[in-house]
Amino acid sequence: MAAYMRDQFAFVGIPSPARVAIEREVTAGLPPPAERDLVAFALACWKRPEREYQYAACGYLRRHVRGCSSAFIDTAERLITTKSWWDTVDELAQRIVGPLVAAHPELRTTMSRWIDADDLWLARTAILHQNRCKARTDPDLLFGYCLRRAADREFFIRKAIGWALREYSKTDAEAVVRFVRDHHDELSGLSRTEALKWLHRRDRAPA
Repeated sequence: MAAYMRDQFAFVGIPSPARVAIEREVTAGLPPPAERDLVAFALACWKRPEREYQYAACGYLRRHVRGCSSAFIDTAERLITTKSWWDTVDELAQRIVGPLVAAHPELRTTMSRWIDADDLWLARTAILHQNRCKARTDPDLLFGYCLRRAADREFFIRKAIGWALREYSKTDAEAVVRFVRDHHDELSGLSRTEALKWLHRRDRAPA
């Protein structure tokens, strides 16, 4: 597990299915947590050296984020910028920040700040936060964010641009194809390849 994460974190060594079962067992029957309890639990898990604790926090937040106020975005930002790597950041982006912004549209101003952040993980989160929105995606926001970081040479930003476009291609293929075509020279090769990967696979599939 540690090797897969390039030895950046220690691990207890619990496989994901067993860890999820343990999480469900210890929280079964508990009342919905107050927001302050979610904050305290997440921060406590983030202090532990073993990565499974951060995964547990993400899972618990995912189940209860819809009860959070817009103020929870401050905690999300702290988690994203602490012990940062794609495994927790991508979960927080799609499962925590995405629902928060959908429930509290005023948080778009926070996304506009994050997309221009020097911290690559905040920028990646801004790009990915609509990944699960499907037809509720704001394409102007998505395409605008992709263009604002298109010249970035950071792998994780280029990959995020392609991934976000690929996810939206499952909803509006024509819009993504047109965007990639119109901005071919601005987007990196990695971003273009990732953006069209699902469509190419679909088109090659036997009828």
